Amino acid sequence: MLTDYQRKVLRILYNYKSGRRRFPTVHELTVKTGKYKADVLAALDALVSANYIQWDDKSDTANIVILEGWERESEKPQLPVSSPTIKPANTDYWTRY
Repeated sequence: MLTDYQRKVLRILYNYKSGRRRFPTVHELTVKTGKYKADVLAALDALVSANYIQWDDKSDTANIVILEGWERESEKPQLPVSSPTIKPANTDYWTRY
């Protein structure tokens, strides 16, 4: 399961690539996320270890390959399932004369 920051970096990479036809630099990622360079690199390394991106040559972000552009369904936090409360329809007022 990705943290909010890792999910944010992944979405920035995906949207930046689709919109501008290139990946953002590390500096642009620091500006867009408001975090330091070490935090951005740690998030990128976490995305590599979770197999969301492939980044073999870590000299530049232009070498990133996105394997999955959004979080996997199985890893998303699930809301607890609750049974719906059944209320009477109160149609007696309208149907009984």
